[in-house]
Amino acid sequence: MAGQIIPRGERTWLVRVYLGLDAEGKRKYHNKTIHGTKKDAQKYLNKVLLERDTTGFMEPSRELLFAYLLRWLDTVAKPRVAAKTFQSYQDVVTCYLKELYDIPISKLNPADVQKHYNVLLDRGLSPRTVRYAHSVLRSALNQAVKWNLLYRNPCDMVDLPKQQKKEMQVLNPKEAAAFMEAVVYSPWKAFFSLLLASGMRPGEALGLKWPDVDFDQGRVHVQRALSRTKDGWRLDEPKTARSRRQIPLPRTVLHDLKEHKRQQAAAKLKNPDYQDHGLVFTSENGNPADLRHIVNRHFKPLLKDAGLPDIRLYDLRHTCATLLLMAGENPKVVSERLGHASVTMTLDTYSHVLPDMQEKATKKLEFMLFNGS
Repeated sequence: MAGQIIPRGERTWLVRVYLGLDAEGKRKYHNKTIHGTKKDAQKYLNKVLLERDTTGFMEPSRELLFAYLLRWLDTVAKPRVAAKTFQSYQDVVTCYLKELYDIPISKLNPADVQKHYNVLLDRGLSPRTVRYAHSVLRSALNQAVKWNLLYRNPCDMVDLPKQQKKEMQVLNPKEAAAFMEAVVYSPWKAFFSLLLASGMRPGEALGLKWPDVDFDQGRVHVQRALSRTKDGWRLDEPKTARSRRQIPLPRTVLHDLKEHKRQQAAAKLKNPDYQDHGLVFTSENGNPADLRHIVNRHFKPLLKDAGLPDIRLYDLRHTCATLLLMAGENPKVVSERLGHASVTMTLDTYSHVLPDMQEKATKKLEFMLFNGS
């Protein structure tokens, strides 16, 4: 029996469709009450039968989107992503998806999602923020598809605001040299010189422990990153498998780290309340350093006093990569130093350097082809 239309009163029909056997071997049926003509009931029956025999029919979920998102955060996102990333997912759900809360997940359609993105833009949110909210919602609904709560993801059928690509702010070679001169008397000298010379992310540098610094081989092992959330600090696994890497360091930076270690050992002896977590960079009592404190109390004033551009601390990483590429270093080597997932990502991120690289390559080719003799 493929399906039935059973009269249930005046202009009321029960459509019943056999869906097969459930996990326990029992017959499973889809039942739907249709108000209207028998033709309406037949139309619905034909639709369900077609879905059942082609793509597979799924019972519409009554779960509201908000309840589903909370369930997804707790069961899927939380065990899989870093604490800081999980917090940002929570912020997206609670701050940017409110207008969609009361829609049953099975009834959420592309028009609802598109309208909501437009609302966020009208509210003054940047295209970048809207695109991030989209990535979180899309990831959550992809899981709903895997759980057979949705046949397809409505986020796949919306248009996103055009991404505004900001010009990257980096120090040029002369400014980078001036920066290194300016950090000489900073208590965070070793930290700043390490970031600029290694291309590490600030969180990776703050997550370093002394066994990660190999003074004999002259390199540092990146194995974790410090992150802070509303619940406190924690050490997380690197962002990707390639983020776990070894980075050779210049001798000057190694010397700065040795001097920093000596000063830290002296501070431990003077402070009986020192909390030793084995970290390379710490606050005065040994606990993990606060990145905002470093930026506001040391990094920004240092830039201002030295007359340097007002860049972000993270831009020291970009500066490292840019200087290496400008010097003609192989992009593959730069990519490995940064811990990028692929060299393509490196070239896309630092495309502003490519014209200069092409010009240098042209001059080399000119010399080889026409001046070699």
